[in-house]
Amino acid sequence: MAKHEQFESNDEQPDEQPVEPHITDKRRIDPVTGEPREPASAGSGAAPAAEPEATEAAPAADAQAEADASDDLSDEDRALLANEAQAYEAERAELEAKSAAQLDELQRLRAEYVNYRNRIERERALDKASTTASVLASLLPALDDLDLAEKHGDLAEGPLALVAAKLRGSFEALGVVKLGEIGEPFDIEKHEAVAQLPNPEVTEMVVADVVQSGYRVGERVLRAAKVAVFVPAE
Repeated sequence: MAKHEQFESNDEQPDEQPVEPHITDKRRIDPVTGEPREPASAGSGAAPAAEPEATEAAPAADAQAEADASDDLSDEDRALLANEAQAYEAERAELEAKSAAQLDELQRLRAEYVNYRNRIERERALDKASTTASVLASLLPALDDLDLAEKHGDLAEGPLALVAAKLRGSFEALGVVKLGEIGEPFDIEKHEAVAQLPNPEVTEMVVADVVQSGYRVGERVLRAAKVAVFVPAE
């Protein structure tokens, strides 16, 4: 009998209803209107605001919330941020100045190196030309002897003719040019007048005879040609 009554009492119990979760919206900014909310008192039974149906306003609301949060900074925090910004700008300006100074220094060093290299190359070229000219000048008497032998007909044939041809070929290969030709105008840069002969047929000084040939290599005159010149007769 007791069991029967217990079963009846269980059948008469009402069905249990599911408990809905309670969500409290603690956001201080209304995500829909963007307006600040009034803080609710602890004892009030105000229902939480409903979630917005449109989700497009959420990013804008978050941005507005961040802007409002930045407005909540204290004067001390604002001063600290301003000092940090000034320090950053000063450090950036200092780094830019150092970079510009270092770039200027590198460019100056590069220009000095280029000038130094060009000067060394010019000096080497001058030294080479000077050395070559000095060696060739010491060999000019050999060419003078060949010229005398040629005037006497000793270079027409024979071993001496071969030696003369080889020696003169070597001088030509080194860029040595002979100066002094009969009939050319007198040039003080490459001629040395050892005799002057009046001649009514000329209007300017002209080479009448070559006493000793001159030579030059490149722009350097190794020796001026010694010549006799015709001068206009008075």
